[in-house]
Amino acid sequence: METGPAERMSTMLAAPLLLLLLVSCHPSSGAPNQSSKEVPISTNGQPFPWDLMRLPRSVSPLHYDLTIHPNLTSLTFTGVVRIQLEVHEHTRTVILHAKQMEVSNVIILAPEGVRPLQVLEYPRFHQIALVSDSWLIKGRKYEVQMEFAANLSDSYHGFYKSSYRTSSGEIRLMASTQFEATFARGAFPCFDEPAFKANFTIQIIREPRHIAISNMPKLKTVDLPGGLLEDYFDTTVKMSTYLVAYIVSDFVSVSRTTQHGVKISIYAVPDKIDQTTFALDAAVKLLDFYDDYFDIPYPLPKQDLAAIPDFQSGAMENWGLTTYRETGLLFDPKRSSASDKMGIAKVIAHELAHQWFGNLVTMEWWNDLWLNEGFAKFMEYISLDITYPELQVDDFFLGKCFEAMEVDSLSSSHPVSTPVENPTQIQEMFDDVSYDKGACILNMLRDFLTPEAFEIGIIRYLKRYSYQNTVNSHLWESLTDICNSGVLDEGGKKHKEFCSKRNLQSGASKWFSGDELDVRAIMDTWTLQEGFPLVTVEVRGREVRLSQERYLKTDDPSLTEGFLWQIPLTYITSASNTVHRFLLKTRTDVLYLPEEVDWVKFNVDMCGYYMVHYAGDGWNSIIKLLHHNHTALSSNDRASLIHNIFQLVSVGKVRLDTALELSLYLSKETEVMPVTQGFGELVPLYKLMEKRDMAALENQMKGFIVDLFRDLIDRQEWTDSGSVSQRVLRSYLLTFACVRNYSPCVTKAQQLFKKWKDSDGSLSLPVDVTTAVFMVGVRTPEGWDFMFEKYHQSLQMSFRSRLKSAMAFSPLQDKLQWMMEQSLHGQVMKTQDLPDVVVVIARNPHGYKLAWDFLRSNWHTMIKKFDLGSNTISYLVNGVTNQYSTREMLSEVKSFFGSLTEETGSEMRCIQQAYETIEDNIRWTDSNLPLLQNWLNKHMGRVVHEDL
Repeated sequence: METGPAERMSTMLAAPLLLLLLVSCHPSSGAPNQSSKEVPISTNGQPFPWDLMRLPRSVSPLHYDLTIHPNLTSLTFTGVVRIQLEVHEHTRTVILHAKQMEVSNVIILAPEGVRPLQVLEYPRFHQIALVSDSWLIKGRKYEVQMEFAANLSDSYHGFYKSSYRTSSGEIRLMASTQFEATFARGAFPCFDEPAFKANFTIQIIREPRHIAISNMPKLKTVDLPGGLLEDYFDTTVKMSTYLVAYIVSDFVSVSRTTQHGVKISIYAVPDKIDQTTFALDAAVKLLDFYDDYFDIPYPLPKQDLAAIPDFQSGAMENWGLTTYRETGLLFDPKRSSASDKMGIAKVIAHELAHQWFGNLVTMEWWNDLWLNEGFAKFMEYISLDITYPELQVDDFFLGKCFEAMEVDSLSSSHPVSTPVENPTQIQEMFDDVSYDKGACILNMLRDFLTPEAFEIGIIRYLKRYSYQNTVNSHLWESLTDICNSGVLDEGGKKHKEFCSKRNLQSGASKWFSGDELDVRAIMDTWTLQEGFPLVTVEVRGREVRLSQERYLKTDDPSLTEGFLWQIPLTYITSASNTVHRFLLKTRTDVLYLPEEVDWVKFNVDMCGYYMVHYAGDGWNSIIKLLHHNHTALSSNDRASLIHNIFQLVSVGKVRLDTALELSLYLSKETEVMPVTQGFGELVPLYKLMEKRDMAALENQMKGFIVDLFRDLIDRQEWTDSGSVSQRVLRSYLLTFACVRNYSPCVTKAQQLFKKWKDSDGSLSLPVDVTTAVFMVGVRTPEGWDFMFEKYHQSLQMSFRSRLKSAMAFSPLQDKLQWMMEQSLHGQVMKTQDLPDVVVVIARNPHGYKLAWDFLRSNWHTMIKKFDLGSNTISYLVNGVTNQYSTREMLSEVKSFFGSLTEETGSEMRCIQQAYETIEDNIRWTDSNLPLLQNWLNKHMGRVVHEDL
């Protein structure tokens, strides 16, 4: 699944795996865990024969035969499921999941004949027990059949209703599924855990005006009485319940076939099918790429991609039928920007990577979700680098690691692999740690092992565990000792070539001698403990002293004790741009340089997931280098230095004025990563002041940033020319300049807005400058109303998205309030867009109080709609609170969240994160505001401008 913007956390409970192993699987003898404090009671008052949240292993499903009949008039559905079971222990009960549905007419088809089963329900764990009056015998197969009925969900998960407006204004309804992580149980009774893999044969009953699609191709359609039709779909491969999907709609499609013979189709509402050309091209290219890269053919005959009008996350990897937000799939060359194109390509690359990582090989349990998501996030960059080099995705990978570090530097972070048990905790795993940190540590490992060795190990992992479930250690074993003769046969031609070539290299890098390199020992330090290391480097002559500690934003030093990583250090020096490598396994160590140097830069290109502090005179020599010859370092190296030095201010390792001295070099910077990272470190400083009533200092800081980047802003053309990175940078700079009232920018934007408005919106503005133009246009009520009218009329998703962001950044408070209310109602603006609207308003200096009040007063509605623990709720909580920096606001935030119960979210990790972030902001402002004031007073006007 591709989630939206993510930052979230809450305390995790250890999954009682041990209990599961120790408990006898004879629930007929009463509760399985006799020491349990209370026996669970079914809805009918009888004891429920199982008291754990995880299902027993006494039976497992082999095959589901599922018939579903949605009624889009009554917004309900009915169905019948037959599940073929294998019995592993003698038992009288079958425990499985069903949530908010009526289950009836339950029978078992046994060798001795057909008989009814009693049904007990335990809604707290979404479980039902099918109770037999005679034993089910170990080693035998049985079949249970049950009928079920429920309402189509009005949230974004389970089997839910969605609607869209046609170009003529008619509202049309459809039904679609979203089962990850624990929502298949809301659509049909099932064993809803990833390790219970089975085959699914699906039939869907529909009206002739609709079509149905599912994971597999349709085999036939049969006429039913009453004018209904029944579609029969081919049986799936063996897979987890969360990957099952079906859609009933009036979508239309376009199709093409890949070089490997897989039929790819894109489905969308009829009015938008002309926006699917790019997605179809990308899906064909990427599926062919993965087929070759993984050396495992895609196992299904088709892959559909569907653009769903109401969708909570970014996309979902259902096997053979991936689903997307419309903005994640639809592209209009005239109205979409370079970053829209990159975003769509990345989402498709992510979901198609999952067809192997996640679908073919699936994590055993949600604690290792990162095996799915970290890989898919990482593969977005590997695949697009080769299939779409012009998108320059490498320029943006680093940003993911910085985002992960933001969350991972709080004490409420969690290890990449974390015990989870209940659905809220499982939802919370879909965060920046699982996705972005997962991708960054894989990137570090690839750099460390070499890309060739890494690729061979990955292929070995996928081939070895196809159609199975895995844990962390399976991956590390597959990446260890890849040229051992016993496993050579598992690899393909690439594998044999690599190993024979490597055996010829007598001086092979020390990473390769199998006895020295224990991948599991190294990677366990990155996946089983939270946080990341700060490496302190001190150069004394030829001697480099190294030490490591956990980087943590806290005033409690005891929280950093006991952490130790095995860190693959890399470095270059003023004397040698060859990348040197050193594995730091201990708290301190020393390495020796062949000669004395002017400077040393560790973590080359920031391929490692760690920060570096240059002690002694180290930072001064780097600052000198950046001021005199910044291109001696790569743009990623420059971006990582900007990031590291400002983060070190937060923990008191570096003075703020030293970081600001380094930032002065940015007046000469032209590359997208260092420039955006410069903004990323400097803008939050005035954002803190906007909420503290410090207008003079705030304006001084804003003036400094505009001044720092003025030459680069002035050099931007108001066109769509240049590479993707240049275009992304242009859009960023012009939007910043206009929002900050830089007059040349505002004047130009006003002229363009007037022309656009006078043409009634028919004038085609350069896409890269539209956000800047709209940000100026929304400042007047007439401008805002005109933009809203265009928003309402447009069928072009990325254009609507830019209009919406600009409208939410208007200074007109009544309009902001109206937008939030309309998004909540979902008629005029989609409820799926509510989180973005609220968060943009929270960042708007005229709207942050409105956003906080709105979040509080509509909290219960939002958690029902978006689900506790979800990435969306976390994004809202953090987005609305993370720029507060006063003790008054901290106590207001604590008082609201402290009044919640566990059912309404009090245990969520994102609430803990919100407290920690505000506390960190308070500490930062207390210790640094006077310094900032003095520095700005002294240095305003010191920015050097290039002569144009």
